Amino acid sequence: MLGVGLIGASLARSCKARGAVKRIVGFGRKADTLQKAEELNIIDSGSTDLKTAVEGSDLIVLCTPVGVLVERVREMIPFLPEGCILTDAGSVKGSLVREIDALMTDSIHYVGAHPIAGGEKSGLEASSEDLLTGAKCIITPTEHTRPEALQRITGFWKEVGMQTLVMDADEHDTIFGALSHLPHVVAYALMNTVAEVKTPNHKSILSLSGGGLRDITRIASSEPVMWRDICLKNKKEIIKLIDQYQQTLENIKLLIEQEQSDSLREAFANANGHREKLVESHL
Repeated sequence: MLGVGLIGASLARSCKARGAVKRIVGFGRKADTLQKAEELNIIDSGSTDLKTAVEGSDLIVLCTPVGVLVERVREMIPFLPEGCILTDAGSVKGSLVREIDALMTDSIHYVGAHPIAGGEKSGLEASSEDLLTGAKCIITPTEHTRPEALQRITGFWKEVGMQTLVMDADEHDTIFGALSHLPHVVAYALMNTVAEVKTPNHKSILSLSGGGLRDITRIASSEPVMWRDICLKNKKEIIKLIDQYQQTLENIKLLIEQEQSDSLREAFANANGHREKLVESHL
């Protein structure tokens, strides 16, 4: 398990609870985090040395930030045994899947995956064996993916309680650019914008806010390095979506400037309808 943060630790907990694997070795940069994970029985052992961590593994799960995924795979390839399969939990798939695919050998295989689970909290302290249960996991095979590797990885994610869905890697980045990446960018931008608002009597207005601001900016509490890497790795889709979002804001701004009451109400009503469909789709 490369990375024992929220997803890695939750996956490890689920594997142990369901008896999905015989032994879990954790890899990470901080020895104290690995020691804590071992003390909590999240992993069986841990190492800050990549070679030590991955040697003899049947399965490697990459739960590191997407910015270092390819580098980690390149580093570990010489130490992996024949028949080893790699999968990951990255939120970006297109370019990463192609880069990792190119590093594979005839005896080492990779199947991309994205478990749709998590929250604004990070770290193994926030982990739970039930975090993945019932959630979707997107599997992104390519033309190079071995059928037996795809079958094993699909079975693995199902065994920890996830609902698997096969999807093209580039389509994944378009969809989750809209569903996840853009909303995080908006939350960060909104929080920074509001935090800069001042009045003669209030140098900070945040203490006066109600529940609405907290609701819409909840995901601005997400780990900054992780989301920096996601934005840079899926920049093409995110930039396109930011342009689209800015145009939507400009349209609303124009309706307000021109006091087009009916059109403004209609725009908000449309959003109400879309929001209801979103809620209903998760019941």
